[in-house]
Amino acid sequence: MPSPFDLAASLARAERRLGVATTTRRRRSDLGKHRVEPTVVRELGRLLSGQEYPGIESILERLRQVCRDRELPCPARATVFKLIRSHPGRRHRVSSLPPTVRAALYNVSPGGAVPGAQLVFHCFNYGELPAVCFAAGLPWLSLYQAYRMRGWRAKSRGLLHAALLARGIPGD
Repeated sequence: MPSPFDLAASLARAERRLGVATTTRRRRSDLGKHRVEPTVVRELGRLLSGQEYPGIESILERLRQVCRDRELPCPARATVFKLIRSHPGRRHRVSSLPPTVRAALYNVSPGGAVPGAQLVFHCFNYGELPAVCFAAGLPWLSLYQAYRMRGWRAKSRGLLHAALLARGIPGD
């Protein structure tokens, strides 16, 4: 039985009525471009690469200093948080991980590499205690980004939250 709603005919009627094509959208001119200077993004990446959480005020102050020295516009606090959430972080070769961690990564080939946040997620959700301990010791950015991922089991996310608190990493 054909559908009572004909999408193609409806779009054609709308195009005639509006006088414009409804299927083409104008792309934004800034689509895919960072509005933050590449120098500032590189400096932020350097600040995020440490093992321990440096504190957001420390990160913001260093970025302000770099922007002042190079006469660049300084990103807003919200922009910095957005960049932190989307920063690629470290990748880990699966073949170089301990056996219990590799077991938690049951669906990743041994020759692959996995982002730190994904590694934390799998270790806490599917790993045994040694894998959880390994993940709790990963760089702070991996734990921070993993905490914001979807799909957590309640007890696993609670355990990660405890690890974040113990290391002084902001959770919520």
